[in-house]
Amino acid sequence: MFTLKYSMTLLHFGVNALEKAKDFVNGCERIVIATGKTSARISGALDDVEKLLKGFGVSYVVYDNISPNPWASQVEGLAKVIWNEGADAIIAIGGGSIIDTAKVASVIALSGGTVRDYARGRKPKRSLPLLAINLTHGTGTEVDRYAVVTLDEEKEKHGLGLKYPEVSVDDPRYTLTLDKRQTIYTSIDAFYHSYEAATSKVSTLLAETMAKEAVFIIVNYLPNLVNNLKSLELREKLLYASMLAGIAIDSASTHIIHAIEHAISGLQPKLAHGCGLALLGPKGIYYTHKAAPESSALILRLLDPTIKPVSEDAEKAQKAVEKFQSEIGFAERLGDYGFTEKDLETIAEYTMKRLSYLHANTPFPVTEEIVKNIVKSAL
Repeated sequence: MFTLKYSMTLLHFGVNALEKAKDFVNGCERIVIATGKTSARISGALDDVEKLLKGFGVSYVVYDNISPNPWASQVEGLAKVIWNEGADAIIAIGGGSIIDTAKVASVIALSGGTVRDYARGRKPKRSLPLLAINLTHGTGTEVDRYAVVTLDEEKEKHGLGLKYPEVSVDDPRYTLTLDKRQTIYTSIDAFYHSYEAATSKVSTLLAETMAKEAVFIIVNYLPNLVNNLKSLELREKLLYASMLAGIAIDSASTHIIHAIEHAISGLQPKLAHGCGLALLGPKGIYYTHKAAPESSALILRLLDPTIKPVSEDAEKAQKAVEKFQSEIGFAERLGDYGFTEKDLETIAEYTMKRLSYLHANTPFPVTEEIVKNIVKSAL
């Protein structure tokens, strides 16, 4: 077990790490717990939190109206509960959707406004203290400032850089109940966090260092984990990789693969984020390696040592990622979620016009044709 201070977050990592977060609840009178429908209870995390709160005599209410790819209405519903309850703090127990929802709700509860306001540039003034208890090894949101929320009417998915959790807990025990599919999705999420952070136009030495180590762990241990889902040792390694990847994107952000995925999962919320990244990623890597072969090869040599830092190896880079994803058991297509070539225009238009970080961070000029080619490759 260890404790890490990164930016505004105090992270406790390891088995029984929640014990280290006692100071967060000590002195509180009322707390709102944000969860999904089942994962918090099944993982054992909610039981542990309830015991902790009862031990300190803290009353609490559970808000569980949060879905994967959360909606603005769910965020604002949580903010209303926080305000009505007069809560001293919020505890988020879940993966990226839950923690992201809690981040934005904690801002709205004290700073006012709506999700749409913050998507359009409003700045937070205050926020409620947040304890994030992470249940997946993919999100990274327990150590970064980002949150992703979809506007209900427009079906626009927005990444908001509003808040770091004050305290976070990464306990590998809580990831043991992830099934094989979610194990693959979340780990692939961490992989693409790392790759895009390292190849972003605004990448940093810190991002490169964190990204390279994260991918090393994912490549070497994920194939074993998918065949041994109850290994606490392997879960801990993947959780550590996810945390490193979260710091990497906080330092350097993501770019084209995440941008297009946000467009398509905004249109189809049933598409899991990690699944969308895996579908779009190989072709996105082709274009990225072509434009930024040195930083791309730095990461992808961990998959295939023969990949060279030259643009001519773009196709080899793409195939290396496709092979890795196939070997760990990923075999889905965008068509499985109802997408067809008729959707290419809508996806390209949304991606190009509404996601500003696409152009700011992608290491090559993005055109509608490139976006369409990446999506088409995943159908």
